Amino acid sequence: MKKANEMSFFEHLGELRKRIIFSFAFILVFFLASWRFVDKLYYWLSLPVLKFLPVLPTGEKKLAFTALAEPFMMYIKVAFIFSIFASSPFIFHQLWLFISPALFAKEKKWVLPFVLATTFFFLLGGAFGYFVVFPMACRFFLNIGKDFTAIITINDYFALAFRVLFGIAIIFELPVLVFLLAKLRIVSARFLLRYFKYAIVAIFILAAVITPTPDMVTQTMFAVPMLLLYLLSIAIAWAVNPGEKPDQNPTDAG
Repeated sequence: MKKANEMSFFEHLGELRKRIIFSFAFILVFFLASWRFVDKLYYWLSLPVLKFLPVLPTGEKKLAFTALAEPFMMYIKVAFIFSIFASSPFIFHQLWLFISPALFAKEKKWVLPFVLATTFFFLLGGAFGYFVVFPMACRFFLNIGKDFTAIITINDYFALAFRVLFGIAIIFELPVLVFLLAKLRIVSARFLLRYFKYAIVAIFILAAVITPTPDMVTQTMFAVPMLLLYLLSIAIAWAVNPGEKPDQNPTDAG
């Protein structure tokens, strides 16, 4: 394969298209595999809200739907959510194959650490969203509406679940992104520390946008792990280039 700087614009587009096709192929495989037990996946993903709902006269707890095709579309969303997380190692490997031509030969050996790290943080973010943020959001909204009868549709619920789980999972990739940028000498620990106060503001704004509840407690619970990830990223950037001088970082110039 040619080096990245020797590839034309259309060759880059062709390579990107190939990686996207392979990624969607992996997603499709896991999507079809999950369809056989999609009802169990639905129940598992609905637990954060079901445990707060009142028991029906039949002794069950169920979400509602208002359109004939909603249950079918809901199962598609559930299978898609599962397939994204299940195929994440393969997707990140395709991402690596796309960016690796821009790296030196010795840097191309990072493929396994890169795939493992991106997968770990992606799944960790999804787990944090599922076990921490989402239950808090469900409890908050249902407490606000405790004087009313809750009719929660599967369409609204899983649209919110999709946004929260994937939003947090992507944000948790920050340490890996900083590692790559530090190796390419685009950012440094000194640079990240300099803009730390701005990062705090940006993180709380992002938390307010992504967090499904308007209360400060939930937003803070969401922002604190993001701040910890930023501090971890500073440590990673320092570990990558521990002896870096100010004039070695192009972003610090001027």
